[in-house]
Order: sequence, then C-alpha cells, then structure tokens
Amino acid sequence: MQGSGGAGAARLIEEITRSGARFGATAGGLTDAQVRAPSRLPGWTRGHVLTHVARSLDVYTWLLGLARTGVEPGPRAGKDELARAVADGAGRPAAEQAADVRGALGRLIADARALPAEAWPRLVTALAGWAHPAWFTLFRCLRELETHHVDLDAGYGTADWPAGYVLRALETTVPALAAREFPVARIEAVDLGRTWTVTPGAGPVAAGPGHALLAWLAGRAPGAPVAVGGNGLPVPPPWPLPPVPGWGGTGASVS
Repeated sequence: MQGSGGAGAARLIEEITRSGARFGATAGGLTDAQVRAPSRLPGWTRGHVLTHVARSLDVYTWLLGLARTGVEPGPRAGKDELARAVADGAGRPAAEQAADVRGALGRLIADARALPAEAWPRLVTALAGWAHPAWFTLFRCLRELETHHVDLDAGYGTADWPAGYVLRALETTVPALAAREFPVARIEAVDLGRTWTVTPGAGPVAAGPGHALLAWLAGRAPGAPVAVGGNGLPVPPPWPLPPVPGWGGTGASVS
C-alpha cells in the first residue's frame, strides 16, 4: 500500500469522510432500544460499539497531534482507561451516541486536513507498541469505521464495503500473514483480479470475492463464501495484524 505523501493522505481523508457519513447515518437511525440491543461482537451492545468507535477516533486524533508537533498532546489513554470509557458510555441514549461519533469524526477530519505535508511520514506508535507513519493512522481510522459498521448489525454488511477499502485492507493484511507463515498457499480475490502468494506449498488456496476474504481474515464471517482447494481453511490470527515494514507493500507477492 502506498500513501506517504499529502496526495495519498488527502485521498484517505475523503474516504474517511464518506465512510463516516455512512456510519453516522446508521448510528443516527438507531433508537434507544436498538442501541441497547446486542451487536455482532460477543458481549457488546450497539452502544458499546458506538462508544468504542468514538473513543478510537479520539485516539487517532491524538496521534495526529503528536505527528504535528512531536510532543504528546496531553495524557494518552491506556487500554484500561479506554475499556472503562466504553463500558461507561455504552448505555447512553441513541442521540447522544450518534452525536458523540459525529463530533469525534469531525475533530479527526479537521485535524487531518490541517496537518502539514511534512508531518505525514513521521512515526507514531500504536497503543500495542508498534510504530507506523502518521498517514497510516488514516487507514486505521477507515478500517475502524468500516469494520465496526458491520459489527453494528444494523443493515450494513461486508458486501457493502467499498472495493477500494477491501483491496487496501487485503494489501495490508496478506503481507502480515506471509511474514508469519500463515498456512495458506494463495489468496485470490476473484472480483478484484488480484492474487497473493502467502506461504507457497504450506496449505490450501482461499478464493472468493474480496469482501468475503477480508471478512474471513477479520473474523467477521466464519461462513464466508470462500472456495477452498485442500483440506480446509486454517483459523486466521487475531485481526488486525501489525503491518510489515513497507505498510503492506512487501512480504507477499501479488499478481
């Protein structure tokens, strides 16, 4: 995946804007009862998902602030603090939840549009401890919105994922799998015309629509329509994986 310059960042910001509008429309259409209902994530209501997305967007905005100045823009929330924020915010009314997401998204987009071009290549560190260029924060944000939109279980499915997002997510995920010698020989996105060699001779071939492949790798669709050549598909590791150096551009061959 490419995207170290201002033009690449600008394209990602526009994708985030469109994705956020779709997510916001779904969130804004939920009633209080629907927000309290279960999501696709075990043990989480839709309110948990909405609050998690809002607080995650705040984290990405914090990272952009760090990239801008090189100085931490206030204390950084840790995993325990974020978990408490999600638990505490999950029961709020639907309108408050939707407004929270819109506000967090608006702050992130405004800060991203104001970030100078020289800041995008600067390294920032994910809460899990791995470093990445500031521009990759934008892809993480897009992935957050698209994945958790599906998790809301409110009419938006993996087939609704934009093809550009699916391709970019696969281009990031497959090299990370290859670096870990994931026991799949190839992954073939038949609708996108792309094939990745993962671990030659180490397992079956996974083929199908790109969104179904990504859903399988992301743990969002165990029964996704993925054709298998061999003795069955292995269980993917927890997703998302930290990207390999090159941010998706190395570690697996593609045709």
